[in-house]
Amino acid sequence: MKLLDRYIGITVAASTLIVLLVLLALFSFGSFVSELDSVGKGDYTLELAAEYVLLTLPRSAYELFPVIALLGSVIGLGVLASNNELLVMRAAGVSVGRITVSVMKVGVLWMMVSLILGEFVAPLSDRYAKSMHSAALAERFAMTSQNGLWARDGQNFIHISDVLANGLVGGVTIYEFDDKQRLQEVTQARTGQFVGGKWLLQQVFLSQIAPSGVETQHLQNMEWRSLLTPEMIDVVAVKPDSLSFKGLLDYIRYLRDNGLSAEHYQLALWNKIVMPVTTAVMMFISIPFIFGPLRSVGIGQRIFVGTLMGIGFYLLGQLFGFAGLLYRFPTSVSAILPTLLFFVIAVLLVRRVR
Repeated sequence: MKLLDRYIGITVAASTLIVLLVLLALFSFGSFVSELDSVGKGDYTLELAAEYVLLTLPRSAYELFPVIALLGSVIGLGVLASNNELLVMRAAGVSVGRITVSVMKVGVLWMMVSLILGEFVAPLSDRYAKSMHSAALAERFAMTSQNGLWARDGQNFIHISDVLANGLVGGVTIYEFDDKQRLQEVTQARTGQFVGGKWLLQQVFLSQIAPSGVETQHLQNMEWRSLLTPEMIDVVAVKPDSLSFKGLLDYIRYLRDNGLSAEHYQLALWNKIVMPVTTAVMMFISIPFIFGPLRSVGIGQRIFVGTLMGIGFYLLGQLFGFAGLLYRFPTSVSAILPTLLFFVIAVLLVRRVR
């Protein structure tokens, strides 16, 4: 049986890798075309656009992994069925359950690959891509580093420690200089939010520097008008899907400590927890494609139905996610329900296999 496991595993794994390469090629081409609009702005060149697209491929692969696993399994098992190899296995006494076990062993491997991609490779490459992208496009406006964002607004120099999504920033420090480049005022705010064309800073310490000394006052809230807008700093905004598991936990804790909404990040956290299981479920649901109602159709039709199912799963996940955020469902329920629903469908279809 080890030889059988190895043979089925190699076939399914090879098909999955081919699907991965094809889908990434399509997505990278589309991303590269969209990046051409930014080429020529600032220091952003064609080579940097290509580098940016390559650096975002791990995140694309991670997001597509359940669909890739489904299509890879359908194609791999479809090839075995087309060559009558599955028929020979069944005639030799190998049950559908035993073939399913062989497929799911590959599923465990892809679960580990998905976990590594989502936790280590994609966050690092995505962070570097955004940093490189923003530095090339920002011209004189701003520069980014591992310690946050630096920007200039007239005579003011601004440092932002945490750039969040949806117009939220944390750890804002504003250094105001006069015409002779002498420091006049330092404003430190715990958080800031862009509302109504201006920034609303919270928990502010305002230090005014004069020859006689430094005078500091504490303000609960302060309005701050600046050329700096969320659109300008969006290129380095921390997107929930781009963070590692630890990064999501840290940001959720940070948002809660500052009384900010953390639901988007909680949903991303649960999606990251469920993703490896989702990959295995999508491989499991490929079994009825070969032994169930689709066993007599061609491989092209199987791929078409598998693609539709993958798209359906993606849309269902998006629907549950947005509906959960809109109607305040528990984020764990919004993340788990699509995978659970497809697992139930897969079990029902497998039970009908004869």
